[in-house]
Amino acid sequence: MVSIRSALSYFSKSDIILWSSSILFIAVSFAVFDRENYMTLIASVIGATSLIFNAKGNPIGQVLMVVFSILYGIISYTFSYYGEMITYLGMTAPMAVFALVSWLRNPYNGNRAEVRVNSLKKREAVFMFLLAAVITFVFYFILKGFHTANPIPSTLSVTTSFLAVYLAFRRSAYFALAYAANDIVLIVLWVLAAISDISYLSVIVCFAAFLVNDIYGFINWLKMKKRQQTV
Repeated sequence: MVSIRSALSYFSKSDIILWSSSILFIAVSFAVFDRENYMTLIASVIGATSLIFNAKGNPIGQVLMVVFSILYGIISYTFSYYGEMITYLGMTAPMAVFALVSWLRNPYNGNRAEVRVNSLKKREAVFMFLLAAVITFVFYFILKGFHTANPIPSTLSVTTSFLAVYLAFRRSAYFALAYAANDIVLIVLWVLAAISDISYLSVIVCFAAFLVNDIYGFINWLKMKKRQQTV
């Protein structure tokens, strides 16, 4: 009972409403459009939960992101979205581990439940975008070689995913905004997939919920940054 009360006191009413609504929409969409691929349901629930923790700068969010990345990589493989599989298994999951270490090493005022928000210097931002451009160019041809379904949006997903994981590792508030951009690309990808298999509509709902959560997370990180700088 004490742990439940402490958990409820840790999360704001907005956190609880957003998380509950996300889980509800995910569950309903699964019941309506899928009913078979329980891995999709489990991955979606874990992903939505990770985003609530990430919105508060809590390292638990990165632990859950590793689990989500592994499950999502497997799901992507089922529709020949090899770009998504490679991105989440080969980049997002490992970078989430690095981000976890970074967040644990940089707590705000010794509070390991909240990371200290960082700001990128202009030189590093330029380096990040140049690196993202190189990765985008290289991955386009890799994905074409693997005969990846819908290669252009798949390549854009790699780009936005890289920016998101890099910014998360560097503890920048803009990581959530990059993830929001990635959510939009993924919604497009799975809309294309749903044309062939309607069960993938549940994945679309999942990433629509993620989009709302990532925008919420970005706003929350801006508030965290302002609060940390004024104390």
